[in-house]
Amino acid sequence: MTTGRTFTLNTGAVIPALGLGTWQSGANEVYEAVLVALKAGYRHIDTAYVYGNEAEVGKAIIDSGIPREDIFLTTKLWCTYHTDPAANLDISLKKLGLDYVDLYLVHWPTPLNTKGNHPLFPTLPDGTRDRVKDWDFVKTWELVQQLPATGKTKAVGVSNFSTVNLEKLLTAPTTKIVPAVNQVELHPYLPQHKLLDYAKAKGIHITAYSPLGSTNAPLQQEPAVQEIAARLGKSPTQVLISWAISRGTSVIPKSVTAERIIANFDDFVLADEDVAAVDAISNTTSKRLVNPNWGEVVFHDD
Repeated sequence: MTTGRTFTLNTGAVIPALGLGTWQSGANEVYEAVLVALKAGYRHIDTAYVYGNEAEVGKAIIDSGIPREDIFLTTKLWCTYHTDPAANLDISLKKLGLDYVDLYLVHWPTPLNTKGNHPLFPTLPDGTRDRVKDWDFVKTWELVQQLPATGKTKAVGVSNFSTVNLEKLLTAPTTKIVPAVNQVELHPYLPQHKLLDYAKAKGIHITAYSPLGSTNAPLQQEPAVQEIAARLGKSPTQVLISWAISRGTSVIPKSVTAERIIANFDDFVLADEDVAAVDAISNTTSKRLVNPNWGEVVFHDD
């Protein structure tokens, strides 16, 4: 089983179309998952500071014996470090045990209080998020865009940015680098056509997270997905992954089960009519599955 499909970022770097996501993968299981993935042929691994598993991800990459330059590795800036992204990147690299990452993303557009009551999710007495009111993601990006010059990341981008927030970022006078990637929730229940069109026009690559509809979502049971899978002798998961890649997005399905990790790597090209059939799912069912309450509008009308 193999997939060779790739996309080229606005930096000229190549990102493999199919990667392994590690969100909600515990430290005790993600090490083996990454090793299995790399052995199966994956060369794109996605993690984040907030996932708490960077050390295990990095150890697996090192122990795999695969040359570092052959692996595309992404990690992410957490909200409590918006005012000092260089420090957060240094912490991530130390945990990973590596000298650089290929892509460093602003995980969410909301800055949180670095000195709040929790290192990751600080809250105010009323229970709402303890946001930094005199800072915004434009100021964060002004610092983030300086990081490629350090050699500690090859490229920078964003995650969970709407077209509204992307437009604000791109039109800011301090923005000198266009994000290479915007990583967002994307699946047939949330196809985000407007966001994809906008990103393409601006030269921003889209990576799809939760491409299978996230944990316990009924997406794989959709009749259109089931019919295509049965007819082609593929699994519903494989159909959903192929649909995502056919739209020009890279995709990072998460699994810690060896059999599923290997099966997910069986990439194939869907016929146009099958892509259209999966596209049509959002006509009857449309929903966002990952939508934390940040105390401000993060997602708009995409």
